[in-house]
Amino acid sequence: MIICHCTKISDHDIHSAIDWMRASDPQTIITPGKIYRALGKKADCGGCMTLFLDTMRSNAKVSVPAHLQNLRTAISSESEYEGRPQSHRVSQQST
Repeated sequence: MIICHCTKISDHDIHSAIDWMRASDPQTIITPGKIYRALGKKADCGGCMTLFLDTMRSNAKVSVPAHLQNLRTAISSESEYEGRPQSHRVSQQST
């Protein structure tokens, strides 16, 4: 099935590129841009991006490596103020 009509990329091309990238570097993060580059093409209008991403997600080898998952830390209420506690300001007192 043709995924991108502008650059004539099929679902088979996307899956082949993912398989090739995963075989050459098991730790790589696979993105649409990397797939376009692996195929020697550039994105044109972007109208296919939803279908392109759905095709990528359907490949079992596109997942993020386990040691790179869940790297974000939970956001606490204090982190809303650039990492400083809310009481970082000196109170203004009249003299």
